[in-house]
Amino acid sequence: MTDSTTRPPRQARRRAIGQPEIVALGVLAVLLGGRWIAPLLDVPTLQTWSTIFVAIVIQSTPFLVAGVVLSAFISILLSERVLQRVVPKRPSLGVPVAGMAGIGLPGCECAAVPIAGSLMRRGVAPAVALTFLLAAPAVNPVVLVATAVAFPDTPLMWVARFVASFSTAVLVGWWVLSRTGRLPIMNRAPALDATASKRERFVATVRHDFLHASGFLVLGGMIAAAVNSFVPPAVLDTLAGQALVGIVTMAFFAFIVALCSETDAFVAASFTAFSDTAKLVFLVVGPAMDIKLAAMEAGTFGVPFARQFVPVVIGTAMVVASLVGWWLL
Repeated sequence: MTDSTTRPPRQARRRAIGQPEIVALGVLAVLLGGRWIAPLLDVPTLQTWSTIFVAIVIQSTPFLVAGVVLSAFISILLSERVLQRVVPKRPSLGVPVAGMAGIGLPGCECAAVPIAGSLMRRGVAPAVALTFLLAAPAVNPVVLVATAVAFPDTPLMWVARFVASFSTAVLVGWWVLSRTGRLPIMNRAPALDATASKRERFVATVRHDFLHASGFLVLGGMIAAAVNSFVPPAVLDTLAGQALVGIVTMAFFAFIVALCSETDAFVAASFTAFSDTAKLVFLVVGPAMDIKLAAMEAGTFGVPFARQFVPVVIGTAMVVASLVGWWLL
């Protein structure tokens, strides 16, 4: 009896400093230490890398915080209930409505996958739920404002991003609708803590999403700074100078780097050698499908589903973003 009553508090105390806290301290150390490491090494290229990296992270962090807080609020308190009320009964009409719902019911990529699974379990058509999954991280106000701030010299970039992302979500949603009965969706339910209050779930969601997304932000900032600092300009000019190669390269970067949509515009803007259309492809492909999203969707909806869904999303995003970029940019 004594062991069972005293052991949990000791476990709780041991977990007071765990992986999330270590990640946060690591991010803080990188941000603060980057200013001193490069000058000590006295290497101009490293100083350039440090400057670009710190600038990307500092510019992005306020939008990341705003995005995860808003996403947690929506996913815990509003999104499923409101979306079910506003979505038409006919899935063909529900698909574009779900795309527009991403404006008022935003969510980051990580939050959108479980929300989509929950919507399906509550009776929402898979095509509608998956359209919301694709639209919410890409067309919400936080993302669009961040894009406008990151591209002050390209005022139509946020408009192009909205049009391309919304069109991608709707087209993929209609494709899913056309595959009804033939697209294998397993939709495994996640394990939930039924005893947690809404406040506890809200805090836990904000904490998880911020630490998870900040890690990818730091990684993305490091890669973007490295590309701009260490890759010879001639190589970048060669890649960026060929329209198709530049688009494919930026789509590949978006898939691998796996940035949060609230911060990816600042990373995209740092790739100055690439065309605005290639940067738009980066901004549309990333929130729609990256390596972490592909893994999450395979785990939630099944590997057979992901094998069909992932290539369709990437291909649609690339084509639509290229056409919108040619039109608007």
